[in-house]
Amino acid sequence: MNITELTLTIPRQPFERMFAWISRHALVLVLIFLAIISVVSYVHFYQNGLGLAYNDARSHLDIGRRVVEGLKPGLAQLGSVWLPLPHILMIPMIWNDFMWHSGLAGALQSMTSFVATGAVIYMFLRMLGVGLLGRVFGVVVFFLNLNVLYLQSIAMTELLLFFTMTAGVYELTKWHKTDNILALIRAAFWVMLSTLIRYDGWFLLAYCAGLIVFHIWKKRGYRAAEGYFILFCTLGSFGIFLWLLWNQLIFKDALYFAFGPFSAHAQQAQLETAGVLMTKKNLLLSLKIYLYAMVFNSTAYVTILAVVGAVVLWFDKRINPAVRLSTSALCAPFLFNILALYLGHSVLFVQGISGNTWFNVRYGATMIPSLAIFMGYLIDRVKIGRLSLIALYAFVIFFSVANNDAVTIDDARVGSSQKNVSEVSGYLKTHAANEEGFILISAASHDAIIFSSELPMKRFIHEGTGSYWESATTSPDRWARWIVMRTHDDNDLTYKAIRVTNQLSKYTMVAKFPFADVYELKSEYLSTLNTEPTLPKQK
Repeated sequence: MNITELTLTIPRQPFERMFAWISRHALVLVLIFLAIISVVSYVHFYQNGLGLAYNDARSHLDIGRRVVEGLKPGLAQLGSVWLPLPHILMIPMIWNDFMWHSGLAGALQSMTSFVATGAVIYMFLRMLGVGLLGRVFGVVVFFLNLNVLYLQSIAMTELLLFFTMTAGVYELTKWHKTDNILALIRAAFWVMLSTLIRYDGWFLLAYCAGLIVFHIWKKRGYRAAEGYFILFCTLGSFGIFLWLLWNQLIFKDALYFAFGPFSAHAQQAQLETAGVLMTKKNLLLSLKIYLYAMVFNSTAYVTILAVVGAVVLWFDKRINPAVRLSTSALCAPFLFNILALYLGHSVLFVQGISGNTWFNVRYGATMIPSLAIFMGYLIDRVKIGRLSLIALYAFVIFFSVANNDAVTIDDARVGSSQKNVSEVSGYLKTHAANEEGFILISAASHDAIIFSSELPMKRFIHEGTGSYWESATTSPDRWARWIVMRTHDDNDLTYKAIRVTNQLSKYTMVAKFPFADVYELKSEYLSTLNTEPTLPKQK
């Protein structure tokens, strides 16, 4: 070795060793980094008051709390409005008042899912043969999204859905690549969990089952395809079976969640009557609205480059055609949301396009993990102009974060998802906290009020309290010192139940607010008021 060769070799050795060490430990480093980012984000949004801005976040926390505390605690309080897994995961922590009122009991599963989803994105790209730069960039696209950072910091279901769906597609793609039956079983497990979080998972189950049948039918014929289909769906659909059984046992109707009075179907019927369900039977508008929601959640730059990345992936002949086809399952959330909007099973307002407000715009965020994977793949495959693409991405994200540009935060602060209930809950906190007596209220309409009042759950009589609700709506003056409801609105179950009793004359309206009114029992009837839970323990 001459002097020139020695000069060129020595400086490179430490760099090569460092790069090799980083490559070996990259996944662990990603996990540690994402965990730090997760905690910092939670603290940030909790301190600035946005951690509990979504009414749905407060409702999720209340559902978990009612399982362990209230006039009729128990698993039946899981109800049928939302799928149960997020609330079940809260139960070990929700009994603690701080964990309940801070939202941490629900946020912890979102934070854990945030870290896990980042890891799955990294592993997904590694499985596709993407180099270290592309893998890391894919993770960066995911965690630098301000909407993701916000949603992972609150008690919502999105991040848990991201994780289970992305993990399910990862294992499915791994099975297409290796034919390892254990990967198929793991895919079924993760998809099964997603079916217990949101109905997006039900569509993913059907889509994955179709991919499995097509793949095996081409390779081994009909009989083998039938066997693999049964294997996958037996585990993958087990959560759906349990949910149907639950509804049959608790509500005497296996489809109560779909067509009951609190179902999305019932809510959409009201919206259709009001003339605001514009996407129903309108495919182009459904496509347009969801595309806008996706762009608002991930920026136009990321969306466009991710689409290019998806095309590059699906036409890359270096990858097995079956593997390429399996990655199309990453687009299942896109297809599901457009279909749901078209059929009228979902509603999504994008300000300036459908209504003059935001509502459910976070649905557009369900594609973010997929977009991150496609972006990482593109950066790996594009050699010319790669640094320019990364630099422009950094430019876009810098201004997005600097301007606090997150549509999910806008929805939580000023959109229809926030429904300011501070006046009502503030009144209860001030006037009922140090007084005896129950509060009659519909949890279906006013769960956010219950949460924000910071009163114990056992102070509230709602439709989930069984005999207490039946007695209080028949003779409210015997049970309810306060009544919270929307007067003259039959959609409020409390008003609908007591308006026929002619008992409201025994109450005085003590507060009237845009979202609900508060009534208090007149002093002359207080002597016969029950202030303790005296009814027999209910099953």
